Amino acid sequence: MVGIIVVTRAALLIARRTSTWTIDAHLGGLSPECVAVDLRSPAKLYCGTARDGLFRSRDSGRNWEPVGPGIDHPMITAVDVGHAGQADGFGIVYAGTEPSAVFRSDNGGDSWVDLAGLRALPSANTWSFPPRPHTHHVRWIEADVSVADRVFVAIEAGALVRTFDGGRIWRDRVRGGPYDTHTALTHPLAPGRIYSAAGDGYFESIDAADSWSSPEDGLKHRYLVGVAVDPADPDYVIVSATDGPGSAYSPRRAESYVYRKTGLKRWEQARSGLPEAKGTTVSRFATHAGEPGVIYAANNRGLFRSEDAGRSWKALDLPWPEPGLADGVEALACLPE
Repeated sequence: MVGIIVVTRAALLIARRTSTWTIDAHLGGLSPECVAVDLRSPAKLYCGTARDGLFRSRDSGRNWEPVGPGIDHPMITAVDVGHAGQADGFGIVYAGTEPSAVFRSDNGGDSWVDLAGLRALPSANTWSFPPRPHTHHVRWIEADVSVADRVFVAIEAGALVRTFDGGRIWRDRVRGGPYDTHTALTHPLAPGRIYSAAGDGYFESIDAADSWSSPEDGLKHRYLVGVAVDPADPDYVIVSATDGPGSAYSPRRAESYVYRKTGLKRWEQARSGLPEAKGTTVSRFATHAGEPGVIYAANNRGLFRSEDAGRSWKALDLPWPEPGLADGVEALACLPE
């Protein structure tokens, strides 16, 4: 079983298993927001924080250091590492911020370049985050797992945009595409396909976001946050869903669901083994290529594992330090052995 990285506002938690599970807590008090693993160098991790910039670990998360000369904003809201087409060595790191900007590092985070063309897109003057309408941010970065330098960037709220050359030239949102993407994924077995879990519903593209469809039959809750795909089959998709932001993130008001679909079939709830919807924050998901059919989910009620691509779930009993996951989960990732 792989290790699991759970990002909460209180700390970044890393669950490791040898004979028993142990939990390391890091970056306490810095409000971690997002995490990424450099698969070319699994010992290297990146974590963005809400006020103190980007942090890097060179030893699988045991020790952390601030990085980011050249990143102009202290609020890091998204991070990802591109591996497609890369030889052994560093992956290309992309960091997103509030206000919306994307920075690129080709040397493992030692220096950064502002991909300023993002802010010149025609839709940029319409971007706005409703709770703070004077600003907006990069909610998600997905470096395509199949095509080098193809990167998808979700702005909250206003657009899912892309670049095909690592950030030199940007392509704006297209008609019929998602407006408020929270999570976007690509899959190594389906080049050109992208999955979007958005505040305005579920979207899929099979042509690298030139066009979109919205297969939502059976999806009764359409404010979506998380999405995961079976590493072994790009047609097995799960999402976390609620009626709106008010029931998504706060444990006091939460009521969230998990849905699953296979290919062109309709969505069905997939909550066997998961806690009841009421009082459960939206789940974040993670997968690892070395575990076909396995999906991990985390919410304020704990960490769960499915071995059948989301049909059923089993809680993992882990010794979380206080407050653990009680306030909800910001992000989830697998840590390779």
